[in-house]
Order: sequence, then C-alpha cells, then structure tokens
Amino acid sequence: MVSIEPVMIEGHMFVASTVCLPKTTLLTVSNDRGYIMCGALDVGLLNSKLKDRGIIAGRAVGVRTIAQLLDAPLESVTIAAAELGITPGTKGREALLKMV
Repeated sequence: MVSIEPVMIEGHMFVASTVCLPKTTLLTVSNDRGYIMCGALDVGLLNSKLKDRGIIAGRAVGVRTIAQLLDAPLESVTIAAAELGITPGTKGREALLKMV
C-alpha cells in the first residue's frame, strides 16, 4: 500500500508519503527543496557518490509513522542540509521549515 497526503507546518505545504513493504515501511516528508525520511535513507551514499547533486535530506531512525518522523530528532543529515543549519538532533518538523 502507498499513501500520499498533504502536511501543513506553520502554513507551509509538504507531502507525506508512506510505502508499506514486507517487514518495513518507508516514510518521507518532502517539499520541492528537500526531505526527511525514515532509517532506510542512506545519508552516506548521498554525501559521497551523489554529493554533486547537493541533496538536502535528513534521516530519523526508529520511527513508524509520519507523526513520529515529524517529531523525531534527525540521526544524520546530508552536507547540503547541514549548510542550511540542519544538524543531527534537529527535529524533523524544524528541519523541514529550514527547507522552505
């Protein structure tokens, strides 16, 4: 099952996606600039092999719902996200607002 729904944060629109797979669920919240994702996100890959793309993203681990992803502290972030002031420990919701 795949679900996509709008999420408003302080008047800014984001898109939340949930993909239910066998034994795991992928969670993302994004806008046209960047995204946060569950633990399936490979920040190391984005920072090394895809560094030239300047992907703005953060990873939260141990989350099972979009609500948890929004409230969780990010475990790791890409270089491009860090340049916006998004650091490990930043809550998902706060990180998204820095991507506006």
